[in-house]
Amino acid sequence: MTVRNLEFLFAPKSVALIGASPQTGSVGKIIAANLATGGFTGPIWLVNPKYSEIDGKPCFKSVTELPSAPGLAVIATPAGSIPKLIDELGRKGTRAAVVITAGVTQDLRQAMLAAAQPYLLRIQGPNCLGLMLPPIGLDASFGNRAPLTGEIAFVSQSGALITAIVDWAAGRGIGFSHVVSLGDMSDIDFGDVLDFLAGDSKSNAILLYIEQVTHAAKFMSAARRAARVKPVIVIKAGRHAEGAKAAQSHTGALAGADSAYEAAFRRAGLLRVLELQDLFNAAEILARQPKLQGDRLTILTNGGGAGVLAVDRLADLQGQLTALPDATIQALNAVMPSTWSKGNPVDIVGDADANRYTQALDILLDAENAAAILVMNCPTALASSSEGAKAIVDTRKRRRDAGKSDQPLLTCWLGDRAAKEARELFARERVATFETPADAVEGFMQLVRYARAQDELLVTPPAMPSSLVFDSKAASAVIASSIARGQGMLSEFDAKAVLSAYGIPVVATHIAKTPDDVAALAAMVLANENACVVKILSDDISHKSDVGGVRLGLESADLARDAAKAMLERIAREHPKARIDGFTVQAMVNRPRAHELIIGVSEDTTFGPILMFGAGGTSVEVVHDTAQALPPLDVKLAHDVMRQTRVHKLLEGYRDRPPADIDAIALTLAKISAMVIAHPEIRELDINPLLADEKGVIALDARVRILSQTEKPRQPLSITPYPAHLEQHVTLPELARQPHNPTHPARG
Repeated sequence: MTVRNLEFLFAPKSVALIGASPQTGSVGKIIAANLATGGFTGPIWLVNPKYSEIDGKPCFKSVTELPSAPGLAVIATPAGSIPKLIDELGRKGTRAAVVITAGVTQDLRQAMLAAAQPYLLRIQGPNCLGLMLPPIGLDASFGNRAPLTGEIAFVSQSGALITAIVDWAAGRGIGFSHVVSLGDMSDIDFGDVLDFLAGDSKSNAILLYIEQVTHAAKFMSAARRAARVKPVIVIKAGRHAEGAKAAQSHTGALAGADSAYEAAFRRAGLLRVLELQDLFNAAEILARQPKLQGDRLTILTNGGGAGVLAVDRLADLQGQLTALPDATIQALNAVMPSTWSKGNPVDIVGDADANRYTQALDILLDAENAAAILVMNCPTALASSSEGAKAIVDTRKRRRDAGKSDQPLLTCWLGDRAAKEARELFARERVATFETPADAVEGFMQLVRYARAQDELLVTPPAMPSSLVFDSKAASAVIASSIARGQGMLSEFDAKAVLSAYGIPVVATHIAKTPDDVAALAAMVLANENACVVKILSDDISHKSDVGGVRLGLESADLARDAAKAMLERIAREHPKARIDGFTVQAMVNRPRAHELIIGVSEDTTFGPILMFGAGGTSVEVVHDTAQALPPLDVKLAHDVMRQTRVHKLLEGYRDRPPADIDAIALTLAKISAMVIAHPEIRELDINPLLADEKGVIALDARVRILSQTEKPRQPLSITPYPAHLEQHVTLPELARQPHNPTHPARG
């Protein structure tokens, strides 16, 4: 990533429009008009060889005739002319261009970039709406209206969406510092713009509309840098795109493009929202409130019904109400009418005037046990809504002047005409305000999510247990042998050998060629165990249980032999083309109260390897309780991933079921992360089920798909791994002790 020469794009001293036109309705005429009326104070030059003047303004025949090098060039000419124009601009001394033109083919794109390269000339577009910089009055776009000036930067791949959002925002008094249409992102992409905006003083929040990320590692590094200094809110289109591939593992079937984006946004500290309205709600509240300390909400209202609606929405979003301390209740009892609610929500009754709001808010702020306070008002004929709003603003000012605690304050004045004056006051005083209780609670939960994302972004991972050792060379030998034999899948035996090399407990597995061999091995296993398991061994059968290829609880050698024969008969009948390599025999693990989990690895086309954790077993695709994360992971980050699933609550224990060894599960995730980094030949991996209880974890089954001899190499990691090489007998603590450089490209 580089911000080199982006200052010419975002702070130009002069502008040249190449392709200016007098033709009504043409892109060249609309851009020229927007440039002329935007308020830009620098020179604006028009270029078109067909005209000597346009609408009374001089027009130059070519770039070479311009009086000096334009700080920014805006190009709206036919696609074939662009490479030559870029070369002329570079020679002239221009270092930034916005290419509006659509229909730039791949060959023309490469020629354009080649022309720009000798001059380090940066290109926004092609196929974009343009660029709007309201603080300097620059509207170099063919949008239908100029945005208001504000402190929000908006970066979008969709030009059409920009026009709609600028129009929507203007009607609500929302302004922008930058509006950037990236278009086809031939050169400047999200990573470049985020890196620039991270250090920009004109913007205090960044909104992103993303359809696709390119250069994932660059994006991750820039996003993490930007998120450290200001809120970055993203909406991603295509959440439900049919991106499922024909995968040979549960992980591959469950992981889709959107889950990878979700994992990337979380790791980068970005706040994701689902609706356009939420973009601005989130930007407003995050830019106007201090960071939350905790996740509990106190609600102050003059209407019980409004309070109940807020509590219901808080419960929907898994938020928490503040428990009022006894001292707070006693203080409220002393000044509130006897009919107040005596709890949270704090309902101070419908006739609450400005003084009652002031007294209640002071007491709740003094308690200092709430992460935020939501103040609501329902209009009544008994008291002025406007005076109540003024009381809230005055209380906040008075407390700030006195240096008292300043928890985030949210407001919700219900109604229309009665609330209009109050909302205008809150907007002037930069107090976050919402029209409905649900919107206000969702705003609070955005603060909660953002605070959690920031905590994860800034955490220094703890060291791992010093006793942990793994043997990557042993795993490499197994993988290399399978690749040499032309196998696309490791056998169950080999897959477990790789897991064992990384210290992951597995059930000892034995290979048998014939049913009689199965009986002999079963007799050996049953000498020390009560029952055994027989499974079919075949590279052509992905999910053995689906074809009757697994038999559990076999208590004699004869039963094991009969099970193996039955498998052969059924598979020959139902899957005659499947190649059978034999059987595996292992002890039947009897841990009836253990949880069945899945840990896996798949490959995303954008972000590369992605890890998965969740509820496992044969119904894993139906239950669909999983979370994804990008490697590298340590134990701390592994715990964060686990907490995103429903099964995590079960793992914590319930009723008479003791908690599982959650640390052992997290450590297993960290080991798989190390394995993925060390062995790029691994394309997909399933441990399903991974049994987990208070005794620890054990992998009952594993599938590992590896790089075939005809496949392209795996997508690179989108987060640069720790600098240590994963060599034989490297301990995980050595990885954890590597210097943590948060500015290194996308380091975890």
